[in-house]
Amino acid sequence: MRVAEQIRQSLEDAFHPTVLEIQDDSEAHRGHSGYSEGEESHFNVKIRAAAFADMNRLARHRAVHGALGPELVGSIHALALDIDV
Repeated sequence: MRVAEQIRQSLEDAFHPTVLEIQDDSEAHRGHSGYSEGEESHFNVKIRAAAFADMNRLARHRAVHGALGPELVGSIHALALDIDV
């Protein structure tokens, strides 16, 4: 399963978001650190879910990282998160 699909499945299972947009920006980082030909390594994620209502910014980021798990997070070079209710 591709990395973007793993991200989507993990976040949908954990948060049942009303909005979930995952953009693979890996190609835009060609020649930069962390880029590897043909691999998914740089992502922008926009997620909206009621589960984040009582969390501050740091708690939201920790929750997303926790839902993705250490193995998946470790395989991603850059992960930009836009998290809200």
